[in-house]
Amino acid sequence: MPSSFNSKRVAKNTVILYFRMFFLMLIGLYTGRVILATLGVEDFGVYNVVGGMVSMFAILSASLSAAISRFITFTLGKGDKKEELQRIYSTAIIIEAGLAVAIGILIELIGAWYLYHKMVIPDGRMTAAFWVLQCTIVSFGLKLISVPFNAEIIAHEKMDVYAYFSVAEALLALLNVFILRIIPFDKLILYAILTVIAALLMRIAYAMYCRLAFEECRFHLQFEKKLLKEMGSFAGWNLLGQGAWILNTQGIDLLVNSFFGVTMNAARGVAMQVYGAVGKLASNFEVALNPQITKTYAEGNLHAMHTLVFRGTRLSLYLMALLGIPVIIEAPYLLDIWLKEVPDKAVLFTRLTIICYMINELGATLVTSQLATGNIKRYQIIITLCGIWVFPLTWLAYKFGGVVEWCYYLFMLVYFLLVFVRVYLVKDLIDLPVKDYLIRVLGRIFLVFLLVVPIPYLIHHYMAEGFLRLVLVVIASTLCLGAAVFVAGMEKDEKTILIAYIKRKFSKCQS
Repeated sequence: MPSSFNSKRVAKNTVILYFRMFFLMLIGLYTGRVILATLGVEDFGVYNVVGGMVSMFAILSASLSAAISRFITFTLGKGDKKEELQRIYSTAIIIEAGLAVAIGILIELIGAWYLYHKMVIPDGRMTAAFWVLQCTIVSFGLKLISVPFNAEIIAHEKMDVYAYFSVAEALLALLNVFILRIIPFDKLILYAILTVIAALLMRIAYAMYCRLAFEECRFHLQFEKKLLKEMGSFAGWNLLGQGAWILNTQGIDLLVNSFFGVTMNAARGVAMQVYGAVGKLASNFEVALNPQITKTYAEGNLHAMHTLVFRGTRLSLYLMALLGIPVIIEAPYLLDIWLKEVPDKAVLFTRLTIICYMINELGATLVTSQLATGNIKRYQIIITLCGIWVFPLTWLAYKFGGVVEWCYYLFMLVYFLLVFVRVYLVKDLIDLPVKDYLIRVLGRIFLVFLLVVPIPYLIHHYMAEGFLRLVLVVIASTLCLGAAVFVAGMEKDEKTILIAYIKRKFSKCQS
């Protein structure tokens, strides 16, 4: 079992990130509504599809980000000295800076060609789309250079600082929305420029904090061949899995644009904004949990690692269900009161997006555990070969006249099967007890969802649409989820810990 110190740290960091989540959710929902209303459906679709094209190149940064985070966290877990951390930090800065320049040039060449020759852009908006591309490239490069700073903050488990920076970034986004409404300029181009300015300010803030807070964050122009090879190899193999993911998400955006136009891209953009709010509960928990998984592996404590992986998967799904189930059920009403103009198919896409990411969440802690080992070559090759099928199958479906939502159904199928592939592969890496994982994790999650959904759905089905129905659905969903998790979704020792905690709190209230 993990030490109580570590458990308390995970709990404390998770609570901090929850406060961050609620603040970001409120700002995100408001800014998303205003941006869609200000830009309009077509320009919002243009921004999403052009930004999505640049995001396809983020596979390189995501791979290196995972490598940097893993090496820093693993080194902290082993208790190594400042010198080793400093070497990792300096090497990471060199790699990310070089990568920012290389990717910028690559996107400029490939992205501009695709924009002018393949992308479906409304008449008169090609110039604006070009400037969106340029600003997105610069913004992407700035965020890429910030990766080592992010990795340092998370590896040191400074989640309060991580939360403060996220809040600052959200406030900048809010400020951008107000500027967007008052300055008489092309709104799409102006929004792209404001995004670059926000990225630059955050880059400066991250660098200043890390230099003051962590003694290893002192850059030295040193190029260690061995460390570079290790980090490069790790990032390179991780790149395969990241590439399949980007192809199955941002690549699908390009397919949707080619076959159905920017209106459907706008609907997908709305769906992703809603998921961004719903998924933060689970993602915040994982940000707090992941360093502990890596550190327990570095300590050689596989039993503690298995416990974290099991609990992490279950709790991530329960947390996502807390908001996800009410949003799926009440999506038409929620989108109607949130947006002035709801894009066609946005309700359906929102529901399907949340379901897709819930399925993907089943393997989230397994991904973290295999990254912790550093031995990822075989895992990434097999996962990529299995997971890459969403894109070609979607292309075939569209080519033969399939409806736009086929991309979601195929995603669900492929990523559900991937869960079992991940379990099989991780089994050898960390001695994972497969039978326990299938019964104590997947079995419990399935049973919880089976118990939760019926009552909120019946309320939705038999009541007239309105605020009262929304409130009742949320209350019923929350109560059913709490009861189902306690009865069927928790281990016996977890129930004992929870009951003891409640009794202590109750005793304090009485005294």
